[in-house]
Amino acid sequence: MRRIEFGALPTNRNTDPPGSWPDNLRNVARQLEEYFARERTEFDLPFDLSGVTTEFQRDVYDRLRQVPYGHVTSYGQLAREMGKADQARAVGQAVGANPIPIIIPCHRVVGSDLRLTGFSGGLEAKVQLLKLEGIEVDGASPTSRVRPDVIPLDL
Repeated sequence: MRRIEFGALPTNRNTDPPGSWPDNLRNVARQLEEYFARERTEFDLPFDLSGVTTEFQRDVYDRLRQVPYGHVTSYGQLAREMGKADQARAVGQAVGANPIPIIIPCHRVVGSDLRLTGFSGGLEAKVQLLKLEGIEVDGASPTSRVRPDVIPLDL
């Protein structure tokens, strides 16, 4: 797997029936269906990001995959956890370039003030993903805030 995109398929694109999909694609679809049914909180899928991402981006994605289901983090917190406290903006750019959202849970990243920030699938999709994971969200605008059960504290 190399990419997940949001939105309708272009009208000139055809899709093969699921029965003809290769095993790896069926596995991805099954795990996503389980996630949306609240039966799965982690993904166990192979993916290859070499050639489509930088080493820094892969480091960000590796750390991002460790953010637990039902929790959020901030760009600054990710940067600090990676030992790159002064690179929160670069972390934000990497998160924004994530080619496989949901699997690499970039929807779990919010601003340090707990405001939503952006999402490649749109803020409404981000809100729905966060709510699916049990995180309260005050709206679907960039100024909306999340109300997670656990907020990491810098001690």
